[in-house]
Amino acid sequence: MNLQSISATPLAGLRTVWLGLALSVLTILFGQGMGIVFGLNEEAIKGRLKNSAMGVRESAYKGDDAAMKAVLDKSWAYMQRAHLHAGALGTTAFSFIVFLGLVRPPHKVAVTVSVALGAGGLGYSVYWMLAGFRAPGLGGTSAAKETLEWLAMPSSGVFVIATVGMLCVLLWLLFSGRDGGQSGE
Repeated sequence: MNLQSISATPLAGLRTVWLGLALSVLTILFGQGMGIVFGLNEEAIKGRLKNSAMGVRESAYKGDDAAMKAVLDKSWAYMQRAHLHAGALGTTAFSFIVFLGLVRPPHKVAVTVSVALGAGGLGYSVYWMLAGFRAPGLGGTSAAKETLEWLAMPSSGVFVIATVGMLCVLLWLLFSGRDGGQSGE
């Protein structure tokens, strides 16, 4: 085996999972971008949330400023949760996907699991940000989460299923006698 074939093998495997890798890096960038925006504009974001709540102060909160403050505080926590989920899920997805690209399981498995990890991590991170923005104007976090269930359930579900898929790939590699790095197509 020459140096060219050694370096070509990992790259060929990573090309198979390119879309999942791109989505995972986008998720990481989303989280970093939120962190930058928080650092530069925390008060502006909190002001936007408060303006949204003030618009429905009487109808949604019945003039109860304490209830409105509780929703605003929880909304800000949701923004932070989006930032943290993006960093953790994006990094986890990236690591798993690079592993897939290097061990090269069957092509359909690699593509399906990698896209599910990348899309699931991004979708779930965006869900928390949207829930944070929606909650003040809806009068509560439960209402916001309910309106975004269409995004939360599939994105979190697909990420978990893809993680189970990673476990299956790992077990397959450990117990199949396969060395990895071979074409699984």
